[in-house]
This record gives sequence, C-alpha cells and structure tokens, in this order.
Amino acid sequence: MIRIGNASGFYGDRFTAWREMLDGGELDVLTGDYLAELTMLILARDRLRDPGLGYAKTFLRQLETCLGTALDRGVRIVTNAGGLNPAGLAAAIDALAGRLGLSVQVGYVEGDTIQRPDALSANAYLGAFGIAACLDGGADVVVTGRVTDASLVVGPAIARYEWGRDDLDELAGATVAGHLIECGAQVTGGNFSFFTELPDGGHRPGFPIAEVHADGTTVLTKHVGTGGAVTVETVTAQLLYEIGGPAYLGPDVVARLDTVTLRADGPDRVQVSGVRGTPPPTTLKVGVNNLGGFRNSMTFVLCGLDIEAKAALVRGQVEEAVGKDGLEFVLARTDHPDAADTEAASALLHVHLRDGDKARAGRAFSSAAVELALASYPGCTLTTLPGDATPYGVFTADAVPQDAVAHVAVLPSGERVPIAPPLHTDPAATATAATAAATVSGGEAAVGGPTRRGLLGELVGARSGDKGGDANLGVWARTEAGYAWLRAWLTVERLAELLPETAPLSVRRYELPNLRAVNFVIEGLLGAGVAASTRFDPQAKALGELLRARIVDLPADVPPGVAP
Repeated sequence: MIRIGNASGFYGDRFTAWREMLDGGELDVLTGDYLAELTMLILARDRLRDPGLGYAKTFLRQLETCLGTALDRGVRIVTNAGGLNPAGLAAAIDALAGRLGLSVQVGYVEGDTIQRPDALSANAYLGAFGIAACLDGGADVVVTGRVTDASLVVGPAIARYEWGRDDLDELAGATVAGHLIECGAQVTGGNFSFFTELPDGGHRPGFPIAEVHADGTTVLTKHVGTGGAVTVETVTAQLLYEIGGPAYLGPDVVARLDTVTLRADGPDRVQVSGVRGTPPPTTLKVGVNNLGGFRNSMTFVLCGLDIEAKAALVRGQVEEAVGKDGLEFVLARTDHPDAADTEAASALLHVHLRDGDKARAGRAFSSAAVELALASYPGCTLTTLPGDATPYGVFTADAVPQDAVAHVAVLPSGERVPIAPPLHTDPAATATAATAAATVSGGEAAVGGPTRRGLLGELVGARSGDKGGDANLGVWARTEAGYAWLRAWLTVERLAELLPETAPLSVRRYELPNLRAVNFVIEGLLGAGVAASTRFDPQAKALGELLRARIVDLPADVPPGVAP
C-alpha cells in the first residue's frame, strides 16, 4: 500500500501540521489542501495587487521548516497551494530550496484557468492524472492549481499502481480516500458531534493518513500518539461532508457513495472498501468568482422590554437615513426574561447593507447607524464602530467540456506533458447526480409506538457545510434501530419544521443505508455563496448542531448510541 498523509485542510490550517506529520511516523506522500471557493476569491484579489502572487503564501513558510526532512525521508509532497499561479509557486519553491542549500525536483499542473474577461477568476476542477505524470517524471514536490480536493490522493495512487482511465473501481476507492482526508483533522475527531467521547475530548486531533491499496481499498488511520480518534463514526461524519447524492462526481470517475463499506480495523484504523466507480461526466465543473459589490454591517444591542418595537424603530430610522435598497435586518432573540445581567437580557439586531456603491455602503451607512445613539430606543448601544465597506465576491458554478481544457503536467525537466481527457464518459452522470433519490421523502416504515421527549442529538450525529450557495446537512444514526427510525421520521417536511429557514427552499433528500445516514442538500440557503452570505453561520457549519439541539419525540425503545 501507499501511505498518504494530509497536513492542511484549508488556507489557515494548523501551521505546524507539516512538521508534525513528517516527524510522527512513516509516509510515502504528504498532501496539503488549501483551496476553497472563498480562498479562490482571496487569491484572485491578491493577484490583482501583485501578478506574481495568487498562491497560498503560508505554504512556503511551512515548507521552509520541513523541506529538508521530506527530501531526506523520501516523502513526496503534493499540494494545490498553487491556487491561481502554480508556476509562480513552483518557482518560489525552487528559490526557497536554493536558499536552504537543497536540491529539489518540482513539477506543476496547469490548465485549469478558464478565460472569462468578466470574472475575477474562473477555474475548472481538474483530475488526478496530471499529478501522476509529475510524480512519474521524478517530482519531489507537485504543485497544482484548482484540481478536485480528492485528486491530491488519487494522483499518487495512480502513479504507484499505474491505474488507467478504465480502472474505475480503483479510482473511485482512492477518490473516497481523498475526500476523507482532504479536510485534515475533520476525519480524526475534529468538529465531531460526539467530541466529548474522544480519548482526549477532541483537544488536539492528529492529522489523517490513508493507506491506499492496489484495489482501491483504503485504511484510514493517524500517527500513533496523536490526539483525536479514527472510528467508523468519525469517518462517517467526514464522508457526509459537502456531498450531494450517492453519485459523487469527479473529473476521472463517479464514486458511488452508496457502495462504501466502513469497518473497524483495529485501534484508530477504519477500512474503507467496496467502492464502485462509473464513468465521469462529459464536463468539468468550473468555479467562477465575481465581485458582487460592497457590504457593511452594524449591530444594535436591544435590552429589556419592547424588543420588537425597538427593532422596528431602528429599522425605520436607518431606512430613512440611507434608503431601503440593499438593507437587511436580522433580529437575534438572545434575550432571556427576568435576566439578572445586561447581556442575558439583550437581543441583537444585525443590520447589513450590500450595494454597488462603496460610498453608500461605507461611512454613509455606518455613521448613520452611530448617529442614532442618543436619538433612538432606550438603552441604545452598538457593538460595532463605524467603518468603511468591504468588497464581497459571488461564487457560481459552471461547466465546460472535458476536452475543452488544456490539462498539462509540467515536469521537473521542463517537459510539458498534455493530459488527455477520459476516453469514456457518461453524459447522464451530472443529471443523475442531481436527481437520484431526490424525491424520496422518507422510509416506508411507519413511525409509531411509545415516545419520550429528548434531544435529537441523543440518537444521531450530523455534519454540515457549504457548496456555493447551497448547504449540505448529513445526519447519521448511531445504531441500526436508530436508523430505522431516522429514515422514516426525518423527512423534508420534518426538516422544515425543525429548521424553519429551510421551509421556503428547495431541499433534496438522499438515503445512504450503508452509512445509516440521510443527506439533505438545501438549495440557496447561503444566497450567492459564502463570501456574500450575511447569515450568522455563513458556511452552514453549525447547521447540523442546530438540528441536533432540537427537542423532539424520540422512540422510547431506541436507546442512545454508545461511545465509539
């Protein structure tokens, strides 16, 4: 098998993780994922200021602490930290090695950039064969731009086992492995619903390792002595993160998540097997970032009595001062009756303004809010100071034909190797992924019998996240009996009752019996995407925990789950 570790799940992840992973035990490859939809916007703005930038600068500082160690131990590094400028990062790594007195072979992958004159950035999600070509060409370090997150793992596996385009089950298995470790410690106990049951209480989870075998079967694990845990449930949680239906689309293969089997394989070891693959779609996803305008926010503290009336007064005053266009008022009823201190007695009124006019969204708005301090409701105070507006981006997803992208691997020698698109694709793959099981509202089993009032989280775990303007919410049961109830009980209609903000939206529901899970895709919950969202939880990361905190009628004959 090939041991592939991960040392970064996002731009800003634990700085010391690269050093920890290299020092913690044996590895063949160490990967780092830096790119998210919001990150691409950040890098695009960096490159506007300096055309030589556009890559994750943090990675260079991390690499400086451990490049020599990786070379000494023969650990190859694969990262998408190249962002919008993989060639620039590759050159910077060469320069860094020169300063350190090291000899390093660097390859990079390009071709993801799509020319859109009206966009800040537009990038196709490339596959893994360019990474494999760089490794086959002798690269110690491979830098990419926008490849799929899973490709960072699939590429090294292709290079090790010489898989071809038609080895779909093997590619699918490695794709699932890549999806599991792409978010770093999130598969080893990070952000885990039952964190209090972890050996260290979730204090400092280690980063993950995927032991990928020639048939695509993988064992998820971590270095001995690191925190967190690797259990069937921690792996289930990450498998449900930011997915749609059972068909997990990729540029090289469609991995069928409804074929995944998870089995404990010893302490902190979980085997992931049985994954089946089908041909990829004819198109590649393209992430497009545009400047949406400018925004600003001010928050009023409303204490004590007449909360609704106080909020209405502020609304009228602000609208009169700056006009109604682009304003959004969100009243958070955090107040408690008969409270003994100011904070417990207070609600928060968040006032957001988005506008194409930077001046109107800037001081004109924030100063107008501050000017109400002595001329509004009793007890008027704000938690924010007047400030200028900031630009925000809008993310949209598009598609281009696979053969319309010039996917190229640039080897350490300088040779440019074109990467051909898949020979066999499935034109129906995209439509199938969007519609499969979407009309299923619940299981056939009747919900009945004695019940007890309790927290939904006693029986289920959850993980949620963002996909552009949509949110996903995966919910798994801890026991088979719990899943029989969950499958029948948690319908789209029930979800709307428990999470009212989902009621007016289009919601797709999918069942994954092999994971004892259901997954919801909530379309438009995040508006125009994370960078433009004014929700209190703009990436929907806490949506699952909100659901688990609801008090519902639980089946009296289904006991709470047990610790992993």
